[in-house]
Amino acid sequence: MLLRKYICLTLGIGACLAGGIAAAQAWAPKQAPIMTKWAATVNPASPWAEYPRPQFVRKDWLNLNGIWEYQPGVDNDTVPVGKTLYSQILVPYPVESALSGVMESHRNIWYRRTFTVPTGWNSKNILLNFGAVDFEAEVYVNGVSLGIHRGGYLPFSFDITPYLTKSGPQELIVRVYNPVDDAGEPRGKQTNYPGGIMFTPSTGIWQTVWLEPVSQTSISDLKIVPDIDKSRVNITVKTTNQVPGTRAVVSVYSGETVVKTVTGEPGKALTIPIAGEKLWSPDSPFLYDVEVKLVQNGAAVDNVSSYFGMRKISIGVDKGIKKMFLNNKFLFEIGPLDQGFWPESLYTPPSDAAMKADIQAMKSLGFNMVRKHLKVEPDRWYYYTDHLGLLVWQDMPSADSYINQGRTVPIIDRPEYESELRDMVISHENVPSIIMWDTFNEGQGQYDTPRLVALIKQLDPTRLVNQASGWSYFGAGDVVDVHHYPEPVCPAPSADQALVCGEYGGIGLRVDGHIWQRSDINITAPDALIDQYVKYAQTIVQLRDNNGLSAAVYTEITDTEFELVGLLTYDRLMKCDPAGIAKANNLVIQNNGGQ
Repeated sequence: MLLRKYICLTLGIGACLAGGIAAAQAWAPKQAPIMTKWAATVNPASPWAEYPRPQFVRKDWLNLNGIWEYQPGVDNDTVPVGKTLYSQILVPYPVESALSGVMESHRNIWYRRTFTVPTGWNSKNILLNFGAVDFEAEVYVNGVSLGIHRGGYLPFSFDITPYLTKSGPQELIVRVYNPVDDAGEPRGKQTNYPGGIMFTPSTGIWQTVWLEPVSQTSISDLKIVPDIDKSRVNITVKTTNQVPGTRAVVSVYSGETVVKTVTGEPGKALTIPIAGEKLWSPDSPFLYDVEVKLVQNGAAVDNVSSYFGMRKISIGVDKGIKKMFLNNKFLFEIGPLDQGFWPESLYTPPSDAAMKADIQAMKSLGFNMVRKHLKVEPDRWYYYTDHLGLLVWQDMPSADSYINQGRTVPIIDRPEYESELRDMVISHENVPSIIMWDTFNEGQGQYDTPRLVALIKQLDPTRLVNQASGWSYFGAGDVVDVHHYPEPVCPAPSADQALVCGEYGGIGLRVDGHIWQRSDINITAPDALIDQYVKYAQTIVQLRDNNGLSAAVYTEITDTEFELVGLLTYDRLMKCDPAGIAKANNLVIQNNGGQ
């Protein structure tokens, strides 16, 4: 194995194959220091079998997850068209993860597989979709490059119809380049030198890959904007290759009951009244379903389904102080910091069930909010925050998160940062549970803050914008967000912004047998964790009532590699009785105008 790796990395793919390494090594999972219970449930023939895009659903699709061929590469490699790569990998798990079967780090890697287009799709255009690939991906179908996508957190697609052969297997190759620390791209908490508060990277394909058939004229996107003050929702149906006479038919459902059906021109907002509107909140996360048809000459040429929540997030005045409002009322928001790493699979949860269990754990602990820390999750994560009722503060992944390896000047790819910032906001604009965008974290890669806050506001005027969680502050955006450990504090009063404590806590508790790496962090017992948490909750109540605090974020929901300050271990064992934490959180949320 080591010799084979050396040949491929040193001499390139051609020499690797010429050296007789032509048959792919069979996939097998590796062993991480600890594993969750869900690792054993992963089916390599069908990992992540769930439909990956729950707010834009088509009936017909083909999942390409599973075992692919894999090989490390070097700069300027020849594209391995028609060649068997020397090893196998389980998609969609990152190369560095145990579940990928590789558990190695490489700057350049190759993926390869074949697929066959279902015969019933012959008259359709075929889209190839990627949930996310970290960081740069060049995609080839039957030897032809379709283009390069940069950005490790967001979806992208190609229309592969012109590059398909008429029948039989089609070859798909993906080249990935991931510099991690060395290029200034958004990378969050990833580093090639993990330790402390920085963690193992997630290189390569880490979300679902799939095909879908569409008509020549098809629905490309939906924009859904609820307006609870006027009891209506505005829905814009965006299209590809639209021809004159095309109409959009939009139906809104409350359960099985049709609320309203409207017909109009694609590309223009259709206003739909919602009689007797049911508001979405953490305590009552009611969602309306949407069915959209694209009609030409009386026949439907495309259909998609979606959903939305009738909710409003704003800054209001409560007792003379600016505060965060949900549905025109002050609701104190209490939630954990969530880094979104997994011991056996890093950025990719081992399964959909595992991911859902994380959200359920937060709810069982009495939280009504979560700060998604320096990572953008798969769409199905937001599906569960929407359906289970958890407000989301969405961080933008930082660039050059912490200067390391002796570097004194940060590397920040500003055009890339802004491109991904735009894409993050636009691609998640319909998610009901996301109520605030966090532009920067603790000064990491921070620049041009007022301009970028204004950019986000222009892209999405319906949500709050946090100029910086932690520091530095420029009077921009909707909140002032201070970090303080261990006890929570409240920022100085502001005439224009709500006051929040974006990080506090960090109560350490080591659970032997459930740690990534040996550590001396400990407290005496789970009850001591609860007692300390309760003391912090009592402080938050005082800050809420006396200083105008609107929200607080506890660090953190799970241990993460070297950090042992989670309420759950890294392998997702609850460290204490969740009822004790939930009782404290209920004290914070209730009796203050909460929903």
